[in-house]
Order: sequence, then C-alpha cells, then structure tokens
Amino acid sequence: MEQSLFGQFSVMDIAEDYLKQKKRAVDAYLEKILPGGDEYPPIIYQAIRYTVFSGGKRLRPILTIAACEALGKDEQRALPAACAIELIHNYSLIHDDLPFLDDDELRRGKPTAHKVYGPAIALLAGDALLTMGFHQLAAMPPIDEDASRKLLIIREISQAVGTRGMIGGQVIDLQSEGEQVGVEILNYIHSAKTGALLTACVRVGGLLANASSDEMLHLTRYGRSTGLAFQIVDDILDVEGDEKLTGKTTGKDAVRGKATYPAVVGMKRSKELVEEMLHEAVAAAELLPRKGGMLPQIAHFITKRRL
Repeated sequence: MEQSLFGQFSVMDIAEDYLKQKKRAVDAYLEKILPGGDEYPPIIYQAIRYTVFSGGKRLRPILTIAACEALGKDEQRALPAACAIELIHNYSLIHDDLPFLDDDELRRGKPTAHKVYGPAIALLAGDALLTMGFHQLAAMPPIDEDASRKLLIIREISQAVGTRGMIGGQVIDLQSEGEQVGVEILNYIHSAKTGALLTACVRVGGLLANASSDEMLHLTRYGRSTGLAFQIVDDILDVEGDEKLTGKTTGKDAVRGKATYPAVVGMKRSKELVEEMLHEAVAAAELLPRKGGMLPQIAHFITKRRL
C-alpha cells in the first residue's frame, strides 16, 4: 500500500473517501435542481436523468469544491457552480458518444443515451443539459454581493467548453483520426478537449473563494497538469484497462486511428508523463493555503486510477 503523511491510510484511501463524501453532496444537489422524469415531455427528462445519475465519479464538481475549500470557503458556496459544471460535462458526454462522433455504446458501464433513447432524443438531452447548466450559473446569487464575479465564472466555463476549449479539441481530435500527428497537436487535443474544463473547475473554485492573482496562477498550473494527466491515463486505459472496470469499450482508439499518447510517444513515455504531471500538480497545489487541501490527493487519484 502506498504510504503517506496520513500514517496507515494511503493517499488513494484519503482521496477516495473524500470523493465519495463529496459525490453524495453533489448528487443530492443535482436531485434538487433537476426536474423529475414525469415532467412533460417526460422522455427528455428521463434521458437527462438517465445520463446524469448513471454513476459518474463527479470529479469535475468535486475539483471545484476542493479548490474553494482549499482557500477557506465551504462546500455550500461551491455547490451551485460545481453542479452547473456537472450538467455541462454530461452534455458533452452525450454528444461525444453519438454515432456521428465517437459512436460509443457504453458509458459508465451502461448503454449510452443514444442506445436507450435514440440519437435525436440524446442530442436534445445534451442540448438541454448545456442550457440547464448555464441557467444554473445565471441563477446563482451574487458572490459576497459582487455580481461581477458571477459573470467571470460564466465566462470561465463558456470559454472552457467553447471553440477555444473543449469543442476546438473535439474538432481536431476528429480531423486527426487516421492521420500521423506530432506531440504538439496531441497536446492541443488533450489540453483543449479534456484539460480546459478541468482547469476551469479549479479556477471557478478560486473565483468563488475570492482567490488572489497568485492563487489563481497556482490553481491554473494544477488544473492544466491534472487535466493532461487525466487524458493520458484515459489513453493508457484504452489499451490496458479492463472494460468491466472502466465502464467503457476499450481498444477503440487504435481501431479508429485516434491521436493518443501511447500511439504517438509509446506506452513507457506516456506513463512517465503521467508521473511528471502528478509532480507538477502537487507542487502547484502545495503553494496554496492549507497546502492545497485535498487537491494533491485528488491529483494522485487521477493519475493512479484504474477505472
């Protein structure tokens, strides 16, 4: 067992306990803000709830909460924005799985939304989740009576999921299928498609906690390092992972000729890069108050996860 400053408990034990605790809080808040599956027209709400409550780890909202807590604020302050991010993230999963994008049949160990409800309803459920996410952000009360900070949060998230973030990364990811790409393009795909939103999560936590400019820089470094590590680990798991554990179809990247780290730099170098990103993330987090709170432990979880 990996030992740490926490004695008999490993870093992974600490992280997993924290993630489970915060997941319960996130799930309860999502249950409160999402309409029931019997609201008219019921099929759209059923598709939304099927996706949102299909068992995700809630890593993105938990990163927002953890960053806010590291800077001395509590979970309740972070939950509205954190759960808005989770709605937006789930929109991206539905769309990413559609037949004309990644054409995935499994997500979190269950049939994807388009397999259950059909591509048209799945597409609309994704659209609805994106809209609901930004409605949730707009409906937040001013932060410490400062309405401008809420606008900064909306701008942060919209940029992360737009053409200069997630959508831009998805476009180049699609265009790179079957092509030989270098590390520079690969870095762009991963940093934009996955890393931009993960970075926004911790930056939003900072904005909620009135972080200083230096603290925002540390959060940004942490987010970029963990974001890149997260996607490299995903690439590795697509090759080495157990489908029963990952909840996703494995081996698809190679079949589709996807630009991945194992394909471009090899498996050995990919694993070395994950360790390098972990060290960068922990170093950045430990410059924050409370040595980053739970952020270092979450970075360990992201880089060591096997599912």
